[in-house]
Amino acid sequence: MFAVEVTSSFHAEHALRMPGGNVESTHSHLFHVTVKLAAEQLDAAETVIDFHIVERLLGEILASWQNKNLNDLEPFRSQFNPTAERIAQQIGERLQAALAAYCVRLMEVRLTEAPGCVAIFVP
Repeated sequence: MFAVEVTSSFHAEHALRMPGGNVESTHSHLFHVTVKLAAEQLDAAETVIDFHIVERLLGEILASWQNKNLNDLEPFRSQFNPTAERIAQQIGERLQAALAAYCVRLMEVRLTEAPGCVAIFVP
């Protein structure tokens, strides 16, 4: 088994909706995202996947959230609370779909919201 990791970041705002109806104050983060991909065998170029492919796909996913309030965007507006865990899940699910044509498996998505505070999505 071989694995690679690609890291990126984006700025966004959110305000968590708490049980009981309270909503915390809107605040921003510089979110750091690390995705880990694995393959049983290397490809013809002897890589798990070209890093540039992953950087491009991850960049496309994150660009739609860059400098936005996540509470205003789907699926966070109506379906999910914009927690670090749900943000990591959405990144993972979107990246899995984008990687469908490649022989790689998404192992995990790590989303750092603040130093020492990491949410992990494992598909």
